[in-house]
Amino acid sequence: MRLLVFYPYIPFPVDRGTYQRTFHLLRALARDHDVDLLALSEGGERLDQRPVFAEFCRRVEFVPFAHPAWPGLFPDRLLNPLPTTVRHWRLPHIAGALDRFLAGQRYDAVHVCDLVMAQYFLERHRELPLAVDRSRVDLQFQIAQHQTAGGKDLKSRILAAEGLWKLARFEKRVARRAAVEVVCGPDDETFVRQRISRRAPVVIVVNGVDLDYFRPDAARVPRDEQPTVLFCGAMDYTPNVDALRWYFGEIHDRLRAAAPALRVLIVGKSPVPEVRAYAERPGVTVTGGVPDVRPFYRRAWLQIVPLRIGGGTRLKIPESMAMGTPVVSTTIGAQGLDLRHGDDILLADAPETFAMETARALADAALRQRLEQTGASTVRARFAWPMLGRQLSTDYARRFTG
Repeated sequence: MRLLVFYPYIPFPVDRGTYQRTFHLLRALARDHDVDLLALSEGGERLDQRPVFAEFCRRVEFVPFAHPAWPGLFPDRLLNPLPTTVRHWRLPHIAGALDRFLAGQRYDAVHVCDLVMAQYFLERHRELPLAVDRSRVDLQFQIAQHQTAGGKDLKSRILAAEGLWKLARFEKRVARRAAVEVVCGPDDETFVRQRISRRAPVVIVVNGVDLDYFRPDAARVPRDEQPTVLFCGAMDYTPNVDALRWYFGEIHDRLRAAAPALRVLIVGKSPVPEVRAYAERPGVTVTGGVPDVRPFYRRAWLQIVPLRIGGGTRLKIPESMAMGTPVVSTTIGAQGLDLRHGDDILLADAPETFAMETARALADAALRQRLEQTGASTVRARFAWPMLGRQLSTDYARRFTG
Protein backbone atom coordinates (compact mmCIF):
# COMPACT_ATOMS: atom_id res chain seq x y z
CA MET A 1 0.00 0.00 0.00
CA ARG A 2 1.20 3.51 -0.78
CA LEU A 3 0.51 6.03 1.96
CA LEU A 4 1.02 9.79 2.13
CA VAL A 5 1.70 11.06 5.66
CA PHE A 6 1.16 14.79 6.26
CA TYR A 7 2.35 16.21 9.61
CA PRO A 8 2.14 19.75 11.09
CA TYR A 9 5.67 19.41 12.51
CA ILE A 10 8.84 17.33 12.20
CA PRO A 11 8.55 14.77 15.04
CA PHE A 12 12.23 14.28 15.74
CA PRO A 13 13.91 14.53 18.18
CA VAL A 14 11.00 13.00 20.06
CA ASP A 15 11.03 15.60 22.82
CA ARG A 16 7.29 16.19 23.11
CA GLY A 17 4.52 13.73 23.84
CA THR A 18 2.82 14.12 20.48
CA TYR A 19 6.14 13.55 18.72
CA GLN A 20 6.45 10.19 20.46
CA ARG A 21 3.14 9.05 19.02
CA THR A 22 3.59 10.41 15.51
CA PHE A 23 7.20 9.26 15.10
CA HIS A 24 6.67 5.70 16.28
CA LEU A 25 3.43 5.20 14.35
CA LEU A 26 5.08 6.60 11.23
CA ARG A 27 7.99 4.20 11.55
CA ALA A 28 5.63 1.28 12.12
CA LEU A 29 3.53 2.16 9.07
CA ALA A 30 6.70 2.40 6.96
CA ARG A 31 7.70 -1.13 7.95
CA ASP A 32 4.65 -2.55 6.19
CA HIS A 33 3.81 0.04 3.52
CA ASP A 34 5.45 2.48 1.10
CA VAL A 35 5.26 5.77 2.97
CA ASP A 36 5.97 9.29 1.72
CA LEU A 37 6.30 12.04 4.34
CA LEU A 38 5.42 15.71 3.93
CA ALA A 39 5.93 17.68 7.15
CA LEU A 40 5.86 21.34 8.15
CA SER A 41 8.80 23.09 9.79
CA GLU A 42 7.85 26.10 11.87
CA GLY A 43 10.48 28.78 11.42
CA GLY A 44 12.72 26.36 9.51
CA GLU A 45 13.47 24.29 12.61
CA ARG A 46 14.57 20.65 12.42
CA LEU A 47 15.24 20.71 8.69
CA ASP A 48 18.48 18.84 9.38
CA GLN A 49 16.48 15.81 10.56
CA ARG A 50 15.62 14.68 7.04
CA PRO A 51 18.12 11.73 7.09
CA VAL A 52 16.30 10.26 10.10
CA PHE A 53 13.11 9.86 8.08
CA ALA A 54 14.84 9.02 4.80
CA GLU A 55 15.95 5.76 6.41
CA PHE A 56 12.40 4.40 6.35
CA CYS A 57 10.29 6.72 4.17
CA ARG A 58 10.34 6.58 0.37
CA ARG A 59 10.06 10.35 -0.18
CA VAL A 60 10.63 13.06 2.43
CA GLU A 61 9.96 16.78 2.10
CA PHE A 62 9.85 19.49 4.76
CA VAL A 63 8.02 22.79 4.23
CA PRO A 64 9.19 25.81 6.27
CA PHE A 65 6.39 28.12 7.39
CA ALA A 66 5.48 30.79 9.90
CA HIS A 67 2.10 31.10 11.56
CA PRO A 68 0.08 34.15 10.56
CA ALA A 69 -0.82 36.71 13.20
CA TRP A 70 -3.89 35.88 15.23
CA PRO A 71 -6.86 37.61 13.61
CA GLY A 72 -8.52 40.69 15.04
CA LEU A 73 -11.89 40.20 16.65
CA PHE A 74 -13.95 42.03 14.02
CA PRO A 75 -14.35 41.36 11.17
CA ASP A 76 -11.51 38.83 10.72
CA ARG A 77 -12.44 36.43 13.51
CA LEU A 78 -16.16 36.79 14.04
CA LEU A 79 -17.13 36.74 10.35
CA ASN A 80 -14.92 33.78 9.41
CA PRO A 81 -16.59 30.34 9.65
CA LEU A 82 -13.35 28.56 10.58
CA PRO A 83 -12.20 28.37 14.21
CA THR A 84 -9.10 30.49 14.73
CA THR A 85 -7.08 27.49 15.92
CA VAL A 86 -7.61 25.87 12.52
CA ARG A 87 -7.06 29.06 10.49
CA HIS A 88 -3.72 29.47 12.26
CA TRP A 89 -2.46 26.55 10.13
CA ARG A 90 -4.07 27.60 6.84
CA LEU A 91 -1.51 29.06 4.42
CA PRO A 92 -1.55 29.14 0.60
CA HIS A 93 2.08 28.06 0.25
CA ILE A 94 1.40 24.93 2.32
CA ALA A 95 -1.47 24.04 -0.01
CA GLY A 96 0.85 24.65 -2.97
CA ALA A 97 3.56 22.43 -1.53
CA LEU A 98 0.99 19.68 -0.99
CA ASP A 99 -0.22 19.99 -4.59
CA ARG A 100 3.34 19.67 -5.91
CA PHE A 101 4.08 16.70 -3.66
CA LEU A 102 0.96 14.91 -4.92
CA ALA A 103 1.51 15.70 -8.59
CA GLY A 104 1.92 12.55 -10.67
CA GLN A 105 1.65 10.27 -7.63
CA ARG A 106 -0.91 7.62 -6.74
CA TYR A 107 -1.71 6.90 -3.11
CA ASP A 108 -4.11 4.47 -1.54
CA ALA A 109 -4.75 6.85 1.37
CA VAL A 110 -3.46 9.91 3.20
CA HIS A 111 -2.71 9.88 6.94
CA VAL A 112 -2.71 13.29 8.63
CA CYS A 113 -1.94 14.16 12.21
CA ASP A 114 -4.68 16.15 13.87
CA LEU A 115 -7.51 18.34 12.75
CA VAL A 116 -5.44 21.22 11.43
CA MET A 117 -3.98 19.14 8.58
CA ALA A 118 -7.34 17.64 7.62
CA GLN A 119 -8.48 21.05 6.34
CA TYR A 120 -6.26 20.67 3.26
CA PHE A 121 -8.33 17.68 2.11
CA LEU A 122 -11.85 19.01 2.59
CA GLU A 123 -12.35 20.84 -0.71
CA ARG A 124 -9.44 19.39 -2.68
CA HIS A 125 -7.90 15.94 -3.18
CA ARG A 126 -11.20 14.35 -2.26
CA GLU A 127 -10.32 11.25 -4.25
CA LEU A 128 -7.86 10.31 -1.49
CA PRO A 129 -9.27 8.36 1.48
CA LEU A 130 -8.46 10.41 4.58
CA ALA A 131 -7.24 8.96 7.90
CA VAL A 132 -6.99 11.48 10.74
CA ASP A 133 -4.79 10.54 13.71
CA ARG A 134 -6.10 12.47 16.71
CA SER A 135 -3.38 12.91 19.29
CA ARG A 136 -6.24 14.69 21.03
CA VAL A 137 -9.85 15.36 20.05
CA ASP A 138 -9.76 19.14 19.76
CA LEU A 139 -13.38 19.80 20.71
CA GLN A 140 -13.13 17.57 23.78
CA PHE A 141 -9.86 19.22 24.81
CA GLN A 142 -11.11 22.78 24.39
CA ILE A 143 -14.35 22.11 26.28
CA ALA A 144 -12.35 20.70 29.20
CA GLN A 145 -9.85 23.55 29.00
CA HIS A 146 -12.55 26.22 29.16
CA GLN A 147 -14.40 24.45 31.98
CA THR A 148 -11.24 24.10 34.07
CA ALA A 149 -9.04 27.07 33.24
CA GLY A 150 -11.09 29.39 31.02
CA GLY A 151 -11.67 33.07 31.69
CA LYS A 152 -14.67 34.03 33.82
CA ASP A 153 -15.38 37.49 32.42
CA LEU A 154 -18.17 38.05 29.89
CA LYS A 155 -15.87 38.64 26.89
CA SER A 156 -13.93 35.43 27.57
CA ARG A 157 -17.15 33.42 27.88
CA ILE A 158 -18.51 34.86 24.62
CA LEU A 159 -15.30 34.14 22.71
CA ALA A 160 -15.14 30.64 24.17
CA ALA A 161 -18.71 29.95 23.06
CA GLU A 162 -17.96 31.31 19.58
CA GLY A 163 -14.81 29.22 19.25
CA LEU A 164 -16.45 26.03 20.49
CA TRP A 165 -19.45 26.48 18.15
CA LYS A 166 -17.19 26.89 15.13
CA LEU A 167 -14.94 24.04 16.22
CA ALA A 168 -17.92 21.69 16.67
CA ARG A 169 -19.08 22.48 13.12
CA PHE A 170 -15.59 21.90 11.76
CA GLU A 171 -15.17 18.64 13.69
CA LYS A 172 -18.40 17.34 12.14
CA ARG A 173 -17.26 18.40 8.68
CA VAL A 174 -13.97 16.52 9.07
CA ALA A 175 -15.82 13.47 10.43
CA ARG A 176 -17.99 13.37 7.29
CA ARG A 177 -14.88 13.49 5.09
CA ALA A 178 -12.69 11.06 7.02
CA ALA A 179 -12.46 7.40 6.08
CA VAL A 180 -11.31 6.78 9.66
CA GLU A 181 -10.43 8.74 12.78
CA VAL A 182 -7.68 7.25 14.95
CA VAL A 183 -8.07 8.16 18.64
CA CYS A 184 -6.02 7.49 21.76
CA GLY A 185 -8.58 5.79 23.97
CA PRO A 186 -12.17 4.62 24.55
CA ASP A 187 -13.06 7.93 26.20
CA ASP A 188 -12.08 9.76 23.01
CA GLU A 189 -14.25 7.41 20.95
CA THR A 190 -17.18 7.93 23.30
CA PHE A 191 -16.84 11.70 22.96
CA VAL A 192 -16.70 11.48 19.15
CA ARG A 193 -19.82 9.31 19.13
CA GLN A 194 -21.76 11.57 21.50
CA ARG A 195 -20.69 15.02 20.33
CA ILE A 196 -19.36 14.78 16.77
CA SER A 197 -20.60 11.81 14.73
CA ARG A 198 -22.42 8.56 15.46
CA ARG A 199 -21.37 7.06 12.12
CA ALA A 200 -17.74 8.14 11.59
CA PRO A 201 -15.38 5.12 11.51
CA VAL A 202 -13.17 5.22 14.62
CA VAL A 203 -10.23 3.02 15.57
CA ILE A 204 -8.46 3.17 18.94
CA VAL A 205 -4.67 3.08 19.05
CA VAL A 206 -3.57 3.84 22.59
CA ASN A 207 -0.33 5.61 23.30
CA GLY A 208 2.70 3.47 23.91
CA VAL A 209 6.31 3.55 24.91
CA ASP A 210 9.67 2.73 23.35
CA LEU A 211 10.68 -0.20 25.54
CA ASP A 212 14.20 -0.27 24.11
CA TYR A 213 14.76 3.29 25.32
CA PHE A 214 12.64 3.48 28.47
CA ARG A 215 13.90 0.62 30.63
CA PRO A 216 15.12 0.66 34.24
CA ASP A 217 18.74 -0.19 33.44
CA ALA A 218 19.00 2.61 30.85
CA ALA A 219 19.86 5.13 33.58
CA ARG A 220 22.09 3.77 36.30
CA VAL A 221 21.32 6.31 38.99
CA PRO A 222 20.03 5.48 42.48
CA ARG A 223 16.73 6.58 43.90
CA ASP A 224 17.00 9.81 45.84
CA GLU A 225 17.57 9.24 49.53
CA GLN A 226 14.74 11.58 50.45
CA PRO A 227 11.15 10.99 49.26
CA THR A 228 10.97 12.48 45.76
CA VAL A 229 8.08 12.90 43.32
CA LEU A 230 8.38 13.78 39.66
CA PHE A 231 6.11 15.65 37.27
CA CYS A 232 7.25 15.30 33.68
CA GLY A 233 5.97 16.94 30.48
CA ALA A 234 6.08 20.02 28.30
CA MET A 235 5.85 22.91 30.72
CA ASP A 236 4.21 25.34 28.30
CA TYR A 237 1.28 22.96 27.69
CA THR A 238 -1.91 24.25 29.29
CA PRO A 239 -3.04 20.95 30.91
CA ASN A 240 0.38 20.51 32.53
CA VAL A 241 0.46 24.10 33.79
CA ASP A 242 -3.04 23.67 35.19
CA ALA A 243 -2.07 20.35 36.81
CA LEU A 244 0.81 22.00 38.67
CA ARG A 245 -1.41 24.92 39.67
CA TRP A 246 -3.87 22.46 41.23
CA TYR A 247 -1.10 20.41 42.85
CA PHE A 248 0.64 23.37 44.50
CA GLY A 249 -2.63 25.10 45.32
CA GLU A 250 -4.43 22.19 46.99
CA ILE A 251 -2.21 19.11 47.37
CA HIS A 252 1.42 20.02 48.04
CA ASP A 253 1.01 21.35 51.59
CA ARG A 254 -1.08 18.33 52.56
CA LEU A 255 1.63 16.04 51.21
CA ARG A 256 4.45 17.90 52.93
CA ALA A 257 2.61 17.58 56.23
CA ALA A 258 2.82 13.80 55.80
CA ALA A 259 6.33 13.81 54.26
CA PRO A 260 8.24 16.91 55.50
CA ALA A 261 11.42 15.95 53.61
CA LEU A 262 9.56 15.80 50.28
CA ARG A 263 11.35 16.85 47.12
CA VAL A 264 9.54 17.69 43.87
CA LEU A 265 11.17 17.45 40.44
CA ILE A 266 9.42 19.35 37.61
CA VAL A 267 11.07 18.21 34.39
CA GLY A 268 10.19 19.44 30.92
CA LYS A 269 10.98 21.97 28.25
CA SER A 270 9.82 25.58 28.01
CA PRO A 271 8.51 26.21 31.56
CA VAL A 272 6.29 29.28 31.62
CA PRO A 273 6.90 31.88 34.36
CA GLU A 274 4.21 30.38 36.59
CA VAL A 275 6.01 27.02 36.49
CA ARG A 276 9.47 28.54 37.00
CA ALA A 277 8.18 30.29 40.12
CA TYR A 278 7.55 26.96 41.86
CA ALA A 279 11.33 26.56 42.18
CA GLU A 280 11.22 29.24 44.89
CA ARG A 281 9.47 26.76 47.19
CA PRO A 282 11.59 24.59 49.51
CA GLY A 283 12.51 21.26 47.98
CA VAL A 284 11.17 22.05 44.50
CA THR A 285 13.40 21.89 41.41
CA VAL A 286 12.35 23.10 37.96
CA THR A 287 14.85 21.78 35.43
CA GLY A 288 13.51 23.08 32.12
CA GLY A 289 14.42 20.93 29.14
CA VAL A 290 16.85 18.10 29.79
CA PRO A 291 18.82 15.99 27.27
CA ASP A 292 17.63 12.75 28.89
CA VAL A 293 14.60 12.38 31.14
CA ARG A 294 15.39 8.81 32.18
CA PRO A 295 17.69 9.64 35.13
CA PHE A 296 14.89 11.72 36.63
CA TYR A 297 12.46 8.82 36.35
CA ARG A 298 14.95 6.64 38.21
CA ARG A 299 15.66 9.25 40.90
CA ALA A 300 11.96 9.71 41.72
CA TRP A 301 10.11 7.44 44.10
CA LEU A 302 6.85 8.24 42.29
CA GLN A 303 5.56 10.19 39.35
CA ILE A 304 2.51 12.35 40.04
CA VAL A 305 0.02 13.14 37.25
CA PRO A 306 -2.50 15.60 38.75
CA LEU A 307 -4.16 16.40 35.42
CA ARG A 308 -7.62 17.98 35.36
CA ILE A 309 -7.91 18.58 31.60
CA GLY A 310 -8.45 15.44 29.54
CA GLY A 311 -7.33 14.50 26.07
CA GLY A 312 -3.82 14.44 24.74
CA THR A 313 -1.20 11.78 24.53
CA ARG A 314 -0.87 10.65 28.20
CA LEU A 315 2.58 9.29 27.45
CA LYS A 316 4.18 10.11 30.78
CA ILE A 317 2.38 7.22 32.49
CA PRO A 318 3.54 4.33 30.21
CA GLU A 319 7.04 5.83 30.17
CA SER A 320 7.15 5.99 33.96
CA MET A 321 5.86 2.44 34.31
CA ALA A 322 8.46 1.20 31.81
CA MET A 323 11.21 2.92 33.83
CA GLY A 324 10.02 1.24 37.03
CA THR A 325 8.68 4.41 38.65
CA PRO A 326 5.17 3.98 40.13
CA VAL A 327 2.48 6.52 39.26
CA VAL A 328 -0.19 8.39 41.19
CA SER A 329 -2.68 10.00 38.80
CA THR A 330 -6.11 11.48 38.53
CA THR A 331 -8.64 9.42 36.62
CA ILE A 332 -8.51 11.99 33.81
CA GLY A 333 -4.73 11.78 33.67
CA ALA A 334 -4.89 8.03 33.07
CA GLN A 335 -7.96 8.06 30.82
CA GLY A 336 -7.96 5.49 28.07
CA LEU A 337 -5.12 3.40 29.49
CA ASP A 338 -7.37 0.93 31.36
CA LEU A 339 -5.03 0.65 34.34
CA ARG A 340 -6.05 -0.98 37.60
CA HIS A 341 -6.02 1.08 40.78
CA GLY A 342 -3.85 -0.57 43.40
CA ASP A 343 -2.18 -2.91 40.90
CA ASP A 344 -0.79 -0.88 37.99
CA ILE A 345 -1.29 2.62 39.38
CA LEU A 346 -2.84 4.65 42.19
CA LEU A 347 -5.80 6.84 41.21
CA ALA A 348 -7.26 9.78 43.12
CA ASP A 349 -9.33 12.77 42.06
CA ALA A 350 -9.90 14.90 45.15
CA PRO A 351 -6.98 16.91 46.59
CA GLU A 352 -7.11 15.17 49.96
CA THR A 353 -7.23 11.67 48.45
CA PHE A 354 -4.48 12.52 45.94
CA ALA A 355 -2.26 13.65 48.82
CA MET A 356 -3.24 10.60 50.89
CA GLU A 357 -2.48 8.07 48.12
CA THR A 358 0.84 9.76 47.35
CA ALA A 359 1.83 9.85 51.02
CA ARG A 360 0.79 6.20 51.43
CA ALA A 361 3.02 5.13 48.54
CA LEU A 362 5.96 7.22 49.76
CA ALA A 363 5.72 5.55 53.17
CA ASP A 364 5.27 1.98 51.90
CA ALA A 365 8.24 0.51 50.02
CA ALA A 366 6.41 -2.80 49.52
CA LEU A 367 3.53 -1.01 47.81
CA ARG A 368 5.91 0.86 45.52
CA GLN A 369 7.67 -2.40 44.64
CA ARG A 370 4.36 -4.09 43.81
CA LEU A 371 3.26 -1.18 41.64
CA GLU A 372 6.65 -1.19 39.92
CA GLN A 373 6.51 -4.91 39.10
CA THR A 374 2.89 -5.02 38.00
CA GLY A 375 3.20 -1.79 36.02
CA ALA A 376 6.26 -3.07 34.17
CA SER A 377 4.46 -6.28 33.26
CA THR A 378 1.40 -4.38 32.02
CA VAL A 379 3.39 -1.96 29.89
CA ARG A 380 5.33 -4.78 28.22
CA ALA A 381 2.12 -6.64 27.41
CA ARG A 382 0.03 -3.71 26.13
CA PHE A 383 1.99 -0.56 25.34
CA ALA A 384 4.95 -1.42 23.10
CA TRP A 385 5.01 0.84 20.02
CA PRO A 386 5.78 -1.93 17.48
CA MET A 387 2.68 -3.83 18.58
CA LEU A 388 0.48 -0.73 18.47
CA GLY A 389 1.89 0.32 15.10
CA ARG A 390 1.23 -3.14 13.69
CA GLN A 391 -2.38 -2.80 14.84
CA LEU A 392 -2.77 0.44 12.88
CA SER A 393 -0.90 -0.88 9.85
CA THR A 394 -3.13 -3.96 9.68
CA ASP A 395 -6.27 -1.83 9.97
CA TYR A 396 -5.12 0.43 7.12
CA ALA A 397 -4.28 -2.52 4.87
CA ARG A 398 -7.74 -3.97 5.40
CA ARG A 399 -9.53 -0.65 5.13
CA PHE A 400 -7.77 0.88 2.13
CA THR A 401 -6.73 -2.08 -0.03
CA GLY A 402 -9.51 -4.58 0.67
